[in-house]
Amino acid sequence: MQGITMQLSEELVDEVLRSEIRKKLDEVQVRHTYWDMKELCQQTRLCENTIKENFFYDSRFPKFKIGRKWLFPAEEAKKFLLIWLKEQPRH
Repeated sequence: MQGITMQLSEELVDEVLRSEIRKKLDEVQVRHTYWDMKELCQQTRLCENTIKENFFYDSRFPKFKIGRKWLFPAEEAKKFLLIWLKEQPRH
């Protein structure tokens, strides 16, 4: 009996690994039902002051104050942020 021999290029293996890692990272991000301000800053790569100056007070931005803490529904916030970003002027 003869064995099967396979050759894979490093580029193909690298591409498949990167794709699978991206999928897993997306799954982890979706697991959050809501974000707090710290997570919102991390997700947007913006500081709290920039967020407050640019879109926090936009009536379309989903937010809830629970006690003294602001919470943002993750999926709704993502959708808003994509719309908001497209509305921004490009320099």
